[in-house]
Amino acid sequence: MKKMFLSLLIVMAGMMTAQAQKFALIDMEFILKQIPSYEQANKQMESLSKQWQTEVEAKSKEAKTLYEAYQKSASTMTAEQRTAKEEEIILKEREAAELRQTYFGPQGEAMKKRQELIAPIQDAIYNAVKEIATEKGYDAVIDRASAQSMIFASPRIDISNEVLLKLGYSK
Repeated sequence: MKKMFLSLLIVMAGMMTAQAQKFALIDMEFILKQIPSYEQANKQMESLSKQWQTEVEAKSKEAKTLYEAYQKSASTMTAEQRTAKEEEIILKEREAAELRQTYFGPQGEAMKKRQELIAPIQDAIYNAVKEIATEKGYDAVIDRASAQSMIFASPRIDISNEVLLKLGYSK
């Protein structure tokens, strides 16, 4: 009786282990390159970033110019004049740092603009992947672009083109 129970337990454990999970792959980089609105959003982000970076550099340059002028004339200034100039330089440096934070900080304009432009595209991709995974019974969908330890995956489990079709882009 014990042997029969043990044999039955081993067979059941083997059946549970043998039940295969279904996986699929997507290549997020490939998908994003096929979506024109993503390329436009990236170009817009680059343009804004350059504009903002120019503003931040201009502020920093003002502070540097003030500092260089201060260094040249510091020996001829009174203590009060030096203190006033030092405070002016510190204020300009602080303005540059605040401007950098305003544009490029974690809650900055660049992050907000990225959320506005790119998040809807990523959400649409996620929803398409989720629909396909649900329809086809995939237990997991892995992004090959971010799976650094993946050495090989069969192209037959790549559903990137299906995702593009679901989004209305043919490939």
